[in-house]
Amino acid sequence: MTVTVNKELSEYAITVLDSVGDGVIVISHEGLVTLMNPAAEEITGRSRRQIVGTSFIDSFRSEPFLIEMVERTTITGGSLSDQDNIVLITSGNPVPVNATTFPLVQGDGKTIGVILNLRDLTSIRELEAAVRQADRLSALGTLAAGLAHEIKNPLGGIKGAAQLLERELDPNSELLDYSRVMIRETDRIDKIIRQLLDLASPRGPRYAPVNLHLVLGDIILLQREPAASRDVSIITAFDPSIPPIMADEAQLTQLFLNLIKNALEAMSEGGRVTITSRVLSEYHLSRDENRSRMVAVDIKDTGRGISEENLAKVGTPFFSTKDGGTGLGLAICQKIVAEHRGIIKIESKQEQGTKISVLLPLIQSALKG
Repeated sequence: MTVTVNKELSEYAITVLDSVGDGVIVISHEGLVTLMNPAAEEITGRSRRQIVGTSFIDSFRSEPFLIEMVERTTITGGSLSDQDNIVLITSGNPVPVNATTFPLVQGDGKTIGVILNLRDLTSIRELEAAVRQADRLSALGTLAAGLAHEIKNPLGGIKGAAQLLERELDPNSELLDYSRVMIRETDRIDKIIRQLLDLASPRGPRYAPVNLHLVLGDIILLQREPAASRDVSIITAFDPSIPPIMADEAQLTQLFLNLIKNALEAMSEGGRVTITSRVLSEYHLSRDENRSRMVAVDIKDTGRGISEENLAKVGTPFFSTKDGGTGLGLAICQKIVAEHRGIIKIESKQEQGTKISVLLPLIQSALKG
């Protein structure tokens, strides 16, 4: 009877470990891997079928930090934690992790091994970067708002004077070209000022239930003609199970219109833009919250792409890879997403296109405007 109970408890414990979001690896006192849950497989990029029963040192030779932590816990019997220095390389991609080691102790107090806990910090690092970017944009927006108000009045005077001059000149006068240039350039400056004011606007989202697919569908309908004129096809693949989310519909329309137009403009002649939606479940909204589902909208183009050097600057006001661009459009998009407590991720390679992913919390009723 005792054997049966112990077997049931063991199976129960393994089922619980398999459902845990953090990676768990158990190493015996002899240094052999005795247990590895699915999350640990995903984080480390190693199959437990190949790892369980092998030497931990041999299997994780490329991760000296983890080996050192396991050895120190084995020798001292104390717990160790490191959340700043460990980066695992999984499928060629760096994965920041929080690693913690605990001694595995029997009921009689004897230490029989080490438990290694791994937590993927990718989403937390992305959220921290988004917060830093939002803080920078907020500071810049405050400065921009003051400058914009100071510039707007004299700019209006210059445009008014140019319009009066245009009316006074003879229709055949060569000076008309100068007045028209003045009017055109003041309009361009006025557009930049309005974008700066949008960036500095203190108004937050006004939440209401929003059907993302209706918003995207309306934008795509309006952009099909410009796309056709560039010989660009628009492909969609939406997850029909995504419910309405609490968001500001006007702001989301501005956000996705800007991103889709950017994707179309990235292709001079021919190509395709693919727009997809999906549900994610691996993101934390903050360090103290439970895992929450998020909606991801991916906008991928087959355009010229962005160099690695420029990719780090994308989203910075007044930096743009487009001729005549100000970079304010994407900065405003980042502000909208940050105010919705979401994330923008940009992946791009030259001559291979660009993929922009917008991640928004899948919240249906909790938020208030």
